[in-house]
Amino acid sequence: MKKKLKVLVLFDGVQPTPIDADLSKEMKTEEWQTEANVMAALKELDHVSEHLAIFDDLDLVRQKMESFQPDVLFNLVEQFKNNPGFDQNIVSLLEMQGVPFTGCGSTGLTLCKHKGISKKILGHHGILAPNFVVIPRGQRIGGPRQLKFPILVKPVKEEASYGISRASFVQNDEQFRERVAFVHEKYKSDAIAEEYIEGREIYVSIMGNTRLTVFPMRELVFKEVPPNEPRIATYKAKWDEKYRKRWGLEGQFAENLDAALVKEIEKMCKDIFRLLTIDGYARIDLRLTVDNKAYFIEANPNPHLAADEDFAQSALKAGLPYPQLIQALVGLGMRMPRG
Repeated sequence: MKKKLKVLVLFDGVQPTPIDADLSKEMKTEEWQTEANVMAALKELDHVSEHLAIFDDLDLVRQKMESFQPDVLFNLVEQFKNNPGFDQNIVSLLEMQGVPFTGCGSTGLTLCKHKGISKKILGHHGILAPNFVVIPRGQRIGGPRQLKFPILVKPVKEEASYGISRASFVQNDEQFRERVAFVHEKYKSDAIAEEYIEGREIYVSIMGNTRLTVFPMRELVFKEVPPNEPRIATYKAKWDEKYRKRWGLEGQFAENLDAALVKEIEKMCKDIFRLLTIDGYARIDLRLTVDNKAYFIEANPNPHLAADEDFAQSALKAGLPYPQLIQALVGLGMRMPRG
């Protein structure tokens, strides 16, 4: 018989909300699907759960912890004051409080968020990644130096494909300089430019702290994209349903992968998970070339957890239904030594 736990689920607030805000209306919308799915699963698991939306007042966390006294926090916070740059700072606070929480610690979040730093660490350990340069804000924008066109230019710290569009795919010096300047201005961010890797877009979901489980791989397929067009996971490709239909973009389980290759990719992804000090759960994004070379593109600790997203779909395929997945993440959070 598993123990009934008190679970406090932390959400992103979209505006300042009181400590006991009724979010039932929001939970019926598509934007809040993850939160609604997690709350429903905790209820089904018979845990006592409450939620708290954090916008700009961290003292609410302290107050809520005093009044509710949770055994564990289920962390779904991805931003602070609408700024996704602060997710690891919230987690640092939880680490200092010494309370168990689900998902990745602050070091893993910080290393994965900076696409340049994560690639440098992995490159040092011999993991294949595209050639890249980081162009800091305020630096004169020259040409792409040693990189070969075509090149993808993106903000160095954004997630969920923010800042990636068709215009990120540049094919000459002029486009390169324009796009880097755009990223500097619009996203107030350093830019990362990396060689475009022609190939399949593979997503590998992993769960665990020290012992890791790799779930069946997913792939984003581009059915209607003409052969000479880049196949890139832009923001629209991930989140805009009309756009996805038009280009025939679909998430599916990766097919026709040789068993030995699958083993090799699983080992590579476990290495990435450990080298970037990720814990809890993550999705690793790769490019697989025609000759079966896997290139690391980025690591996403605490990826989207809605029941119909890649992570939960992969877990389900591995025999872990959604409520059991949520239970497993709670268990990992409670067992993870922090600090």
